Amino acid sequence: MTTSTDFTAALRPGPDTVDLTNDFTGRTAIVTGGASGIGNAIAHALAGRGARVAVLDVRADGAAAAAAELPEVATGVHGGFGCDVTDEDSVTGTVAEVVERFGRVDVLVNCAGIAALAPAEDLDAATWAKTIDVNLTGTYRVAQAVGRHMLGAGYGRIVNIASQAAHVGIDGHAAYCASKAGVTGLARVLALEWGRRGVTVNTVSPTVVLTDLGRAAWANENGLRHQDEIPTGRFATPAEVAAAVLFLAGASSAMVNGTDLRVDGGFTIR
Repeated sequence: MTTSTDFTAALRPGPDTVDLTNDFTGRTAIVTGGASGIGNAIAHALAGRGARVAVLDVRADGAAAAAAELPEVATGVHGGFGCDVTDEDSVTGTVAEVVERFGRVDVLVNCAGIAALAPAEDLDAATWAKTIDVNLTGTYRVAQAVGRHMLGAGYGRIVNIASQAAHVGIDGHAAYCASKAGVTGLARVLALEWGRRGVTVNTVSPTVVLTDLGRAAWANENGLRHQDEIPTGRFATPAEVAAAVLFLAGASSAMVNGTDLRVDGGFTIR
């Protein structure tokens, strides 16, 4: 007969305490789209907590310049790498280069993305295909390439930047909404397949973020109306998105897997 003691002994233990410092000393992080905007803020946040950061961007010169501006860390220098997430050879080659230089990858933040907007009836096939290729398939390519290394090491944190557009319909955002909804679906499957092997996968879904591009796109009457639709009454800052990523990328979030953290001021609760 199986007793309650037998069942108790079979329960797998977790940590008795959780480190809340979000210290990334000794960790290596890859941030795609890290040369500017949200990705750059995330790269700075990770480096500020001790991580060595590999900044990946389609613009190799921009990646190198961004990496050079990151805070110094005790465990080594950062690096900038040109990488086109729509090119499988570019992705696998760049990831291999990062692993060769740094010896490991502990954190991946997929932030590379584009937003080409048009009414659905006017959206051309090339724009649709490019949006899906960068935002969704590009995320998959990098997650797969990095994930293989993480699975071999038995540890990893993957955070994919999605959007409030993954959860609600927004005028003119057919391709963007579809791509970001795909990012959240992909994360759930990867989380299911890889969680038991030490690799967690989550997403962050921001509202409009006040990067230079965000300000340029939303500093108009439409932007002011959208801002008023958010319960907190404003858009997000890059630092606020980076703070959410730090939590999901840290050791303390080991039991957060396959979830979406919305940094949207409550917009999607309506």
